[in-house]
Amino acid sequence: MDKVLVITGGSRGIGLAAIELFSSSGYRIINLSRSNTNLELAEQVCVDFTDPNWIESSLNSITKLVGKPDQLVLIHNAAVLLKDDVRDAKNLAAALQVNLVAPQQLNELIIPLMPSGSSILYIGSTLSHKAVASTLTYSTSKHGVLGLMRASCQDLAGSGIHTACICPGFTDTQMLREHIGQDPGILKALGESNAFARLVQPDEIAACLKFCAENPAINGASIDVNLGQIEH
Repeated sequence: MDKVLVITGGSRGIGLAAIELFSSSGYRIINLSRSNTNLELAEQVCVDFTDPNWIESSLNSITKLVGKPDQLVLIHNAAVLLKDDVRDAKNLAAALQVNLVAPQQLNELIIPLMPSGSSILYIGSTLSHKAVASTLTYSTSKHGVLGLMRASCQDLAGSGIHTACICPGFTDTQMLREHIGQDPGILKALGESNAFARLVQPDEIAACLKFCAENPAINGASIDVNLGQIEH
């Protein structure tokens, strides 16, 4: 059985953990990202999602690599995380291109290649459901990702393709560490914001993604993966 995973942003963090897990389960991996994974596990297509016309230069490469699989899993993982707020969000349009527009552009390319039994999985966030200060662009785009998943579920009814939005809590990734300035005190505080008093690990998100890929009963679901976030 030819099983294919197409994933965006697989060079590190959650994306890299997903590549490793799906590869170990017999999936062919196609990674779309600006930086090369340097992994034998994945075929690499270098794509710059900040360019609204990225698809023009990548169409043939992606479709050729995908081929005609028996099952295709598409994971929308690539994202940018900015510090901004409602008084100054000059990079909103550019970030929405990466976090929200590019996933839909990729949907339009990949869905015609998907047989029944395939899935589209979106990486949302705790901020798909709420917002915190200084994350206007990220919160707005992740709310949009959840809406895109729900629209996908409705539009693909009867196709045999299922979808879900996985919403991680604070996860120990390079993106998070860079966002907080590598401050160990902030990392500790973020870890203590859930019932297990630690950060979620990328391989835990990857395991959830694999479960969702293989279980169409979750179609249309938004799944929080946050170790039981404590609300104040």
